[in-house]
Amino acid sequence: MSTELSSHEILDREFLPVRAKILEIAASLDRMQRAPDDVAGDPRLQQLHTAINKLLAEDSDRAEQIQLLFSRPYQQQWRDALDITR
Repeated sequence: MSTELSSHEILDREFLPVRAKILEIAASLDRMQRAPDDVAGDPRLQQLHTAINKLLAEDSDRAEQIQLLFSRPYQQQWRDALDITR
């Protein structure tokens, strides 16, 4: 029998791991900003900023939106496009 956790129980369980991930992201962004070259125009950095903004939204499908942000659009002929033989 499975019991659904309350929001408070989930927060208790997830707080420290989520906090560590946020600190890791902040440290990575700090290192990029302090590095001697400039990546401000890199589209990957824009993707990261977009993903962070999606995290702040109150939507219930944030994970899906962020996954789609970093995913390629589906192509019916993906095997041909990636030159994969069966």
